[in-house]
Amino acid sequence: MTVKGSREQHSAESSIEELAQLAKAAGASVIGKLIQKLPAPSGASYLGKGKLEELVARREELNYNVVIVDDELTPSQQRNLEDALQVKVIDRVALILDIFAKRARTREGQLQVELAQHQYLLPRLAGQWSHLDRLGGGIGTRGPGESELETDRRLIRQKIDRLKKQLDEVSQHRALYRQKRKRSGIPVVSLVGYTNAGKSTLLNALCRADVIARDEPFSTLDPTTRRLVLPDGRITLLSDTVGFIRKLPPTIVSAFHATLEELAEADLLIHVVDLSSGEASQQCETVEDILRDLHLVEKPRITALNKIDLLLTPDRVWDERSALAYLSGQPCAENTVLISAVKKWGLTRLLTMVGEKLRQGTKTAGQG
Repeated sequence: MTVKGSREQHSAESSIEELAQLAKAAGASVIGKLIQKLPAPSGASYLGKGKLEELVARREELNYNVVIVDDELTPSQQRNLEDALQVKVIDRVALILDIFAKRARTREGQLQVELAQHQYLLPRLAGQWSHLDRLGGGIGTRGPGESELETDRRLIRQKIDRLKKQLDEVSQHRALYRQKRKRSGIPVVSLVGYTNAGKSTLLNALCRADVIARDEPFSTLDPTTRRLVLPDGRITLLSDTVGFIRKLPPTIVSAFHATLEELAEADLLIHVVDLSSGEASQQCETVEDILRDLHLVEKPRITALNKIDLLLTPDRVWDERSALAYLSGQPCAENTVLISAVKKWGLTRLLTMVGEKLRQGTKTAGQG
């Protein structure tokens, strides 16, 4: 369910489709979608009165037991929706956090997710979550759990402080590792991109890694680094990080600060783009916006337009020029190479470009 505002950058249709993919990744079965065009969401119940009545009326027809909203809800909006619908209501932020809680495997990833969950929970304590007792478990309740929701702000803040201290220790450990890595002189290349763009598949193809790669959002969450040999014999490290997504909650960006520091320390970024997606241009904008927020837009970068195997048809032959035209001249369209990580097309050229970029960076650093 989404409300399309007059300032909505992306189409409501594509946003609600992405929400459906996220819901499926969390284990839900999507049985219906609803879009309302409003200048802004209703302050009381997110939906307008008429649309809310329509959704209530469709409950008997569809027999839904969860409603997922494509924005972050205020505690009062969530409570009012649940009172009206008599089912659990969760927002986009809780849904993403639920997927993260499901996918985190390392201790660091689990700490980051738990921190984000508690930061999300804190402003919603004040009696707003007591109604969950009658709504049961499932999507949106992984992690802290209902018993934790009954604790007061002081205990939650103490928990957040403890998690931050633990993550600070992780960050210090990463900093020591990065210092050792710098002394070794081994350059680091980091993969960035929209979720499900094929970063993990590319890491596997380039490094013969065994990272899980599925056709679904956030199939991998924990950062992974592998040794990579370039065509000229130079040794590098290739690092993969969590995928980006539109409306990425600030709590997640904050909690994953330790992981995202790896991007800042990288010598080169490879921006992996799913060229087969009808939203490729908008996804590039989202990644560009997040890199800007992280102060990384000036970082040396190569754009790998991935999944070209899905676009090759008898009446369409893709080259870099047609691909750039497809992307409508977005900022991510510079230093571009067409690839298929699945078919391993264009990877030699990509690696050659990586070597050239790293040599350019070495020369620049020497001149500086």
